[in-house]
Amino acid sequence: MAQAISSPTVLALDTVLSRAAGILRSGAILNALIAAAILIAGALGALGVVPTLNAVVHDTLLINYAGADDAALVVVSLLALLNMSLLLVVMVGALAREAWTIPALLLVTAFNLGALIGLGFTPAVITLIISAITVIVTVRDPAARRAFRFNPVMIKELRGRMRGVRAFVVLTVYLGLMGALALLLYLVYSTAGRDPSSAAAGEIGRVLFNGVFAVELALIVFIAPAFTAGAITGERERQTYDLLRTTLLSDASFVIGKLESALGYVLLLLLAGIPLQSLAFLFGGVSETELILSFLILLVTAVALGTIGIYFSAGMERTLAASVRSYSTAMILMFVTPSLISLLLGVLRNALFIAGSTASPPLEAALFYINAALNAISPLSTAVTTQNLLVTQQIAGFYTHTLISDGSTIPVASSWILFTIFYITLAAILMTLTIRATRRVDARDSL
Repeated sequence: MAQAISSPTVLALDTVLSRAAGILRSGAILNALIAAAILIAGALGALGVVPTLNAVVHDTLLINYAGADDAALVVVSLLALLNMSLLLVVMVGALAREAWTIPALLLVTAFNLGALIGLGFTPAVITLIISAITVIVTVRDPAARRAFRFNPVMIKELRGRMRGVRAFVVLTVYLGLMGALALLLYLVYSTAGRDPSSAAAGEIGRVLFNGVFAVELALIVFIAPAFTAGAITGERERQTYDLLRTTLLSDASFVIGKLESALGYVLLLLLAGIPLQSLAFLFGGVSETELILSFLILLVTAVALGTIGIYFSAGMERTLAASVRSYSTAMILMFVTPSLISLLLGVLRNALFIAGSTASPPLEAALFYINAALNAISPLSTAVTTQNLLVTQQIAGFYTHTLISDGSTIPVASSWILFTIFYITLAAILMTLTIRATRRVDARDSL
C-alpha cells in the first residue's frame, strides 16, 4: 500500500497535536486517580477505619457545599469522573484536528470555573491548569492554530448519504413505526374506556411517551452499529481504502470522520422523533425534564454503539464479521451482563439482609452502589429508574436511599448521571484504541 504523503510541516504539526493530546490524557488520568482516592476514602470512613476522613475530604475538596460529608464525597467523585470523560473526548478531538476541540475545551474550562467558584471544588484547579497548558501548546504553533477544521470525511460522507434514497427510506420507516405505535397505544387506551379528557389523560400521555422511547431505543440499538460497523470495512471491500490512506488525512481524522458521519444521521433520526414524543404533552403526565433526559440517554447510547461498531470495523476485513461482533458485544455489555450480575447481587442482598439480624450497613451500602452502577450500564434500566425517580420524588440529580440494616441513609446519584459518564468514557477509550488499530493495520499492509 502506498504510504501517506508527509512533509516536515505535517510531521511537526502531528508532534504538537500529539503533545497536546498527551497533556489532556494526563489530566484525565489525574482526575481518575482523584475519583478512586475519594471512593477509597469513603469506604474507609464508612468502615470506621478513619472516622474523620469524610469530613476532611469535604472541608478540603468541596469547600462551599452545605450537604452532608458522605454526599460531598459522591459529588466530588462524580465531578472528577466527569472531568476525566470530558478530557478524554477533547483528547480525541485534538488528535483528529476537529473544529469542535477548542470550543469543547473552553466549555470544560467554564464548567470547572463554575464548580470551583460555586461548590469550592478544589480539584478543578488541576483541570484548569491542564486546559491552560493545552491551549498554550497549540496556540503558540501557527500550523496548529490553523489545523482545527470541519472533518472532510464527515462532510463527504454526510453529503453522499443524504443524496441517496436510502437515508430517506430509513427516516420514513423510522418515523412510520413510531407513529404507528403511538396511534395504536392511543386507540387501545381509548377503547378501554379511558376518557382522554379525564384524569386518565396523564396516564395515556406517559404510556405514549414510554412507547415512543422504547421504539427509538430499539431502533437505535439496531441502526447505530449497522452504520459504523461497515464504515472502514466497506472501504476495504470497495477497494477504496488504500486510495484514502494515500492522502494527508491522519488516522484520527479518518476514523473520527467516519464516526461523525454515521452519528450525524443518527442524530437526525433522534431529532425527528422529538415531535412524536412531544405528543405526550397534549395529555400531560410528562415533564420537560423527562423529554430532555430521554433524548440524552438515546444520544449517549447511539454514540457508545457507534464507537463499538467502528472499533470492530477498524480491525476486521469484512463488514459481516464486524457487524456480528459489534451486535454481540453491545448486547452482552448493555443487557446480558448487568442483568445477570444484578440478579446475583439481589439474591445475595436478600440472603444477607432480609432477616436483619446479620445486617452490615457498609456491606449493604456497597452492594447497593454496585447494583446501581450495573443498572446504569443498560440504557433501558437507566431510563426506567430515572423516570421512576422523577415521577415519585421529582428528583433528577441526587437522592438518599434508606438502608434496611440500620435505617441510615446513603447518598445516590440518578442513573442517567452514571450512565452518561460511563459511556462517554467508554466511547473516548474505544476511539483511541480504534485509531491505534488503524495505524497497526496500515503498518502491517505496508510490509
